[in-house]
Amino acid sequence: MQLTTLQERLEQSGSPTRMLSTPCPPLRAFPYPLVHTNLQDEQRAWKTTAVLFDQSYHMADLYITGPDTTRLLSETAVNSFATFGTDKAKQYLAVNEDGYVIGDGVLFGLSDDEVVITGSEIAPNWLRYQAEIRGYDVSFHFDDRSGEGPVPKRYYRYELEGPNAWKILEKAHGGKLDHIKFFAMGEFTIGDLKVRALNHTMGGVPGDDATGLELFGPAAEGPEFLAAILEAGEEFGLLRGGAAAYLSATIESGWTPLPIPAIFGDGMKPYRQWLSAFTTENWLPITGSFRSENIEDYYTTPWDIGYGHMVKFDHDFIGREALEEMAKRPKRRKVWLNWDSDDAARVIGSSFVDGDNRAKALDIPTTMITWDRVMAGERLVGLATMHGHTVNVGGWASIARVNVDDAVDGAEVEIVWGDPDGGVGNPFVASHQQTRIRATISTKPPAS
Repeated sequence: MQLTTLQERLEQSGSPTRMLSTPCPPLRAFPYPLVHTNLQDEQRAWKTTAVLFDQSYHMADLYITGPDTTRLLSETAVNSFATFGTDKAKQYLAVNEDGYVIGDGVLFGLSDDEVVITGSEIAPNWLRYQAEIRGYDVSFHFDDRSGEGPVPKRYYRYELEGPNAWKILEKAHGGKLDHIKFFAMGEFTIGDLKVRALNHTMGGVPGDDATGLELFGPAAEGPEFLAAILEAGEEFGLLRGGAAAYLSATIESGWTPLPIPAIFGDGMKPYRQWLSAFTTENWLPITGSFRSENIEDYYTTPWDIGYGHMVKFDHDFIGREALEEMAKRPKRRKVWLNWDSDDAARVIGSSFVDGDNRAKALDIPTTMITWDRVMAGERLVGLATMHGHTVNVGGWASIARVNVDDAVDGAEVEIVWGDPDGGVGNPFVASHQQTRIRATISTKPPAS
């Protein structure tokens, strides 16, 4: 039987957790080099000079136009759209009726009647489905990840990050540029090119003094833009960043990619019947030391990933009533866990030996999308979902969601590292033994 929908795949698996626990290969590779120079210098550059990341290919883009565009966004997102419009941006966040996260993406106001949401396919899928079943008067243009769909990309997209970013832009522009507020957009020229920019950051602490800019323009102008930025950045120590450094930046910024979408309840069956069997929603893996038969144990609230401040009750939206209750007393919040250096060295060193003492191998510099228990003694206090290392942190750290009452700076916890079955039956994970890694909680990014 050839499966065509996510619902059919779910029925074949028997349960959401069994479906998502099926062994699968690592995340899809990025369509550009792992490194351009070396990982450490590329990581260091976003703190000391500047780094340029290519974002042109690995994300999906959904363009939305039509008279109901803002209404569609407002009625499906926790965010307020009271002041949204041309040259405004926001981190769009959609939840289900119970207040659990479905997906997110960066939303750009390109004009009064056109927006684009950029990121994974999950939020665009939800928007297209809602428009179809609710009859919103909108039109869509979808650019898939490069190489994964027949539609060519409309825009090139680069991230320029670091303390010298603005100096590089002004040199490329040939003069002073007006400051762009955090998560606002601006436009300027580089030679004959018109370039648009969003002020945000990947490797730093968000705010108006953030040192990151997302730069984009027509795809055909990408090579000319790249050459101009690299030439302008030479005297300021600009480095190109590869996929390894790009992914590791999230350890410092705290962005949590690809939470399991809360779409597996009975009320979501029509949506699963609408989704393809081969969509992103069905390959987000459940791995790590935490295992539960209840899929809701893997669901995410806005507060779990640091998005609680985005929730605004100035409009009606899917999940509002549930979030009004959650907001009274969030159960968990986002924190960082700073690893004990001796335990990190022990885990890495064990990869070079055979036998019962080998710990689960660490993907360097970043192990993404895991579900690992965070313990205070024998008490479960949270889950760690991403682990990584950067030279700016100076060690290993995890992004985690822990109980609000346990989210205390300096508190000592342990991460249970390794799968319960030691990787048996999973060809993509070497056999190993579970171990514990000591860590301390921090409510601020480790390199801030």
